[in-house]
This record gives sequence, structure tokens and C-alpha cells, in this order.
Amino acid sequence: MKVTDLLKKEVMLLNLQASSKEAVIDEMIASLYKHGILTEQASFKEAILAREAQSSTGLGDGIAMPHAKTKAVKEPTVLFAKSKNGVDYDSLDGQPAHLFFMIAVPEGGNDTHLQTLAALSKLLMESAFVAKLKEAATPDEVQQLFLDATKEDAAPAETDASEQSSPANNDERPFVVAVTACPTGIAHTYMAEDALKKKAKEMNVDIKVETNGSDGTKNLLTAEEIERASGVIVAAGKKVDMDRFDGKHLVDRPVADGIKKAEELITKAVKQEAPVYRASGESSGSSDGQYEEKKSAWGKIYKDLMNGISHMLPFVIGGGILLAISFLFENVLGDQSEVFLFFNSVGDTAFNFLIPILAGYIAMSIGDRPGLMPGVVAGMMAVQSDAGFIGGLIGGFAAGYIMVLIKHLLKDMPQSLASIKPILLFPVLGLLVTGAAMYFAIGPVFSTLNNFILDFLQGLGTGNIVLLGILLGGMMAIDMGGPFNKAAYAFSIGIFTDTGDGAFMAAVMVGGMVPPLAIALATSFFKNKFTEDERKSGTANYIMGLSFVTEGAIPFAAADPLRVITSSVIGAATAGGLTQLFQSTIPAPHGGIFVVPLGDAPIFFLLSLIIGAVIAGVILGVWKKPVS
Repeated sequence: MKVTDLLKKEVMLLNLQASSKEAVIDEMIASLYKHGILTEQASFKEAILAREAQSSTGLGDGIAMPHAKTKAVKEPTVLFAKSKNGVDYDSLDGQPAHLFFMIAVPEGGNDTHLQTLAALSKLLMESAFVAKLKEAATPDEVQQLFLDATKEDAAPAETDASEQSSPANNDERPFVVAVTACPTGIAHTYMAEDALKKKAKEMNVDIKVETNGSDGTKNLLTAEEIERASGVIVAAGKKVDMDRFDGKHLVDRPVADGIKKAEELITKAVKQEAPVYRASGESSGSSDGQYEEKKSAWGKIYKDLMNGISHMLPFVIGGGILLAISFLFENVLGDQSEVFLFFNSVGDTAFNFLIPILAGYIAMSIGDRPGLMPGVVAGMMAVQSDAGFIGGLIGGFAAGYIMVLIKHLLKDMPQSLASIKPILLFPVLGLLVTGAAMYFAIGPVFSTLNNFILDFLQGLGTGNIVLLGILLGGMMAIDMGGPFNKAAYAFSIGIFTDTGDGAFMAAVMVGGMVPPLAIALATSFFKNKFTEDERKSGTANYIMGLSFVTEGAIPFAAADPLRVITSSVIGAATAGGLTQLFQSTIPAPHGGIFVVPLGDAPIFFLLSLIIGAVIAGVILGVWKKPVS
């Protein structure tokens, strides 16, 4: 595959009219959709904006490379566009962008096109080539420039390890190793690789660069190479394997710095001016050379919590739905039937893992892999001591931070004993200290607290229950998968696992189903308020809403947050309160419309859902302005 196979002439825009960043993105996406590259625009734009939120793809020097890899893309394509006046694209150098390359990559399939995208990325590092692109006036001229700059039989993207600089031939030259990776692994990964290698050659430094791109890890660094290196450079916008760099001077920067500040990164690595990396997350020396994303204390806690919840959800969904199916067979065949016993046993077994998995992966997020086992055990001890969901959650955080402390205390052990830490000391000490904390403190305290909360909820009057239902339903629609949504869901899961009562599960589920259904209704009955693409996407929200997939409303909320979120919260809160007023229950934590018949008062649950969705849909439809 050649660069020109991806760089299609018909989609090029050599006279962009847009004057803002989002307008540029919209204009380019519209061209891709018009020429059949995209099946729909909303989800692709959502992916583009999500990538921009992580770090701007405005590289500087007048170039921007927005990119995304989604199911909406039919075939890999690069759209080239030019703006005569330039656009403020939040570029790294603060200057307007004039040349745009929007990269659209389909999910799955053959990744050979990624090699070509990498070659394109590297071409844009050549200032003379970029200058010619700025002068090109027609699509044919643009294609010819790329044809002239590449050879048809070249292997554009991959650089075999044997082709990279090696210290074996000249032990007097400095040697450093590097890892480059960007969130999508399409363009910036290879641009950073190329920039580091070129600058290292100019500086007479040997370098080997490992790339973590969409097509996997290439030029994997060996333990011997890491040991020999003077320093390590990690230019990445996503998580990479860091434990292997324990004890090395490590320069940790965003992937964009690998492109624009290659000389600075190499200099720090060669002169060992960066801090020494410790696998526990501790570092020594100056912190000037180390980039770390600044996060609030809540941001860190939320990240760790979400790691636990995301790994717990498959057990919640699979086990919960099988349990719900078992109840259906129980009603029809009786509680001694083999079919009921089978589904109930499998579902219940999966459900028993909820709290241990939650605690284990919270601990792993904090203390890396050594934290997983103590965290799982802490969760199991919480179950056994009746500390419940809250006790398991706290136990997971305790296990993670206990492991961080143990790593810190053992970090100065002799190197000859370092190998026994992960296989002996970490698991034994981590389990011992975490087990003691759960047995003597966390278990008893949170068992008492858990019983108090359950007694309190059971003693609430109807009015208070309805208010709680309103709160839970509204929270599900505030951020549609974000912190508020997850907090409400986690609370209801906790009550459900501790008591088996699905009342609050009903409020949460109806609250998550209302936003996409409201979108679907609004796009169906207020067609003049939505574009053709929005109406097509809106139809799919009927299915997502009925299936309890709240995220179907996210593209609409991103495009019009005030109207969509406000109307969704009003409708979801109304529906959540009604489920509690009608005493509806849901016997599974997921499944949407498919598990409703298995709960109490299913007709009233559906009535609550319809009322909430109609209220939200009408508010949105009336509030929105007609599309001109």
C-alpha cells in the first residue's frame, strides 16, 4: 500500500472555509461522509474530539493531524486540507495551522495501512517537503509530491531493530533507549520515533526506539539493551510497560515532546539528568525532567475506583442476567428444576466475584500488579465479614496503598536480592499486612457501618424512598457514564449485592435508559430540529435505550450539552422517582428491557420509563432551535 492509496484526491479540501478548530473538524468530517468513507459522522467526531481532549494534534509548524480509529470508517483514508488564512488549532507552538491531515482508520481488519500512515507521518517531519505542500494548488499536485517523496517498493513504517543505531560497533558513543506511543497509535507514535532517531544521529548518539502503535509493539527493547543504556526516554500519551525501567534514569514526557523536543530529551537521557525511576512509582533526584499529568486527589481516587468498576462490570452483567433468567425458569419450572439450578448456580458464582474483583483491581491501579492478589483477598474478606460492598471498596484502596508502602520500604534492597521481591516479599508481606488490616480494623468497622446503612434504608418512608429514586435516576443522566453515573450505579450495585433488593436497581436502570430513548423520540417527532445524520443516529438510540446503554446519548450531549443534559436529567429523575413510588424492582444489574418482566411491578416500571422518556424528549424537541 502506497501513501497515495490513502491520500484520496476526491476528499481533499484545498480551500478550507472554517475559521475555528471545531469547524475545521466538522468540514473535514463532512467531506469524508459525503464521499462514502464514513457510515455516519457523530461517533467519528466524538472519537476525534476525545483524542483532541488528551492532547492537541496541532503539531506546530502549521500542521495538524486529527485522527481516530472507529467502526464508522469503511476504509483507511487520509484527508488533506489547506487553510489560506490559518486556524487557531491549539497547536503546540501556539501558531495557526495551515495544513491538515485527518486520518480515518477502521477498527479491526488488516493493519498494513498503518505502515503507510507511519510513512506519511515521517514525511511531514521534512521542512522542505512541507513547504512544497503549502504551495500545491490542486489535488494532482499534492499526490505528485507524495509520489516523488516516496518509493513504491519501500517499507515505509517499520524500522527493524537491526536498522536502528546500535552501540555494538562503537562502545564510545552514548546509547539511550526510547518508547514512543500515542493514545491511538496512528501518527504521533511514528513521528516521535523518527524525530528521536534523526536528532540522535545528529548528536552522535546511538538510540533504539520501541513503538507502541495500533499494529502492536515493534522493535521491543530487550533487558540487555535497557541495562546498557545511559538513560530511558518515554514519549507517550498512554500507559506503557514501565516496570522494566526500574533503577534507570528516565525522561517521561508527552509524545508531542518526542516530536518537538527530541534534542532536549536525548540530552537529559545521555547526561542522566532525569530522576531514577522506581517500579513503585517513587523517584529520586530532580523532578525537572519528568513529566507527570497533574491530578487532584479526587482525580486519582476516581481513576483507581473506575479501574475496579470497569473490571467488575463483566461479572455484574453476565452473572446478573443469568440470575435473572434463572428466576424466570423458577417461576415456570420450580426451584428444583435442573435448568433453574444451572442458571442460578452459574450466575450466583459470577456474582460472588463482584467485590473481590472490584477490590483487586482498585489495588492494582494503585500498587501495580503486586497489589492485585492482596486486593482480591481483601474483597473476599469483606464478603465473609459482612463488610459488604463498602468494606470491599475500602479494602481495595487499603491493599493498594499498603503495597506502595511495602515497595517504598524495600526499594533500597541490594540489587542481588531484587529478584525475590516480586515472587516472594511482595505477595507475602502484602497479604500479611492487608489481611491484618481487614481482620482487625476494616472488616469489623465496615460490617457495623454496612448494617447501619441497610437498616437505615429499610426504615425510610415512601416519601424518602421516592426522593432517593429521583436522585439516583437524575445522577445516571448527568454525565452518562461519568463519575455521577458510576457513583449512582455503584451505590445500587452495593445494595443489590448485600440484600438482593432490586428497588434502587430499578431507579438506576430507568435513569440510564431515559437519555437515549429521549434522543430517539426527539429526533423522530421534531425532525426539523436535527440534521439528517442526527436523525439516523437517533434511530439507533431506540435500541441502545431499551438495552440500558446510556452512552448512546453522548454524541448528542457533546454537541448540545445544555439542552440534552438538562432535559435528560429531568426525565431520568422523574422516572427514577416513579419506580420507587410504584415499588418496581429489577432482579439484575443490567439487561434493560429484557430483564424488566422478571421484577416486581414490571408494567409500572415501563410506565415510569415511558413518562420519563417522553418528558425528556418533548423538552429537548421544543427547546432546540430548527436546523437552518
